[in-house]
Amino acid sequence: MHKMHKLSLTLKLQLSLIIVIGAAFLKLNAWYYLGAYGIIALCWAISLRVPIRKLTGLLGLELVFLSFMALPLGWERASFLLVRSLVCLLTMNSFLLTLPPHSFGIALKGLPLPKALKETLLLAAQYLEILLGEVTQMQRSAKLRGLNGTTGWVRYANASMIGALYLRSLDRAERVYAAMIARGYNGMLPVDSTPRMKERFALLAMGFLACSLTTASYQLLF
Repeated sequence: MHKMHKLSLTLKLQLSLIIVIGAAFLKLNAWYYLGAYGIIALCWAISLRVPIRKLTGLLGLELVFLSFMALPLGWERASFLLVRSLVCLLTMNSFLLTLPPHSFGIALKGLPLPKALKETLLLAAQYLEILLGEVTQMQRSAKLRGLNGTTGWVRYANASMIGALYLRSLDRAERVYAAMIARGYNGMLPVDSTPRMKERFALLAMGFLACSLTTASYQLLF
């Protein structure tokens, strides 16, 4: 269990995607193989030590939404689709809920995406954190001034406050950019990553297992 926390963020994302893609391509009503994916997803969640309360709350909200879409398809089909969705959501939510702050863009660096897109995602994640931090500070200031509750915050966030939020976020973003320049940023981010031998083996093993389960589901005779 402790070794899971030493895995790189990119490897965790890649393993999560392999589980989700494999489960998504299962043959309809292949319950035995879906059960195998369920065990894998559960072991994945336990190994990542995901907060149970947050995980169950998030899964509940997502499944309620999905049930409205799946139930019109008929109970037999809908039940399989909902359980398969539960497996996929359990896997990805376990990964997302255990991500450190500012790290989702870093986790994407090992995926086969265009380099420009990787850099854009890394910068967008950084500046989004800046914007959310400024919003939190302004909400805290509003409460200290007696503007409690949603209605108070709506009154506080008028046109002038939105402008102030923009200026404060822009100022923070400029300071972040200046710090990046001071640390050697030249327009290119180090988003390339070379997986180690153990990581490659883990990816191959999980890929082989997922491919075997999904392929076998189409050969199921009962």
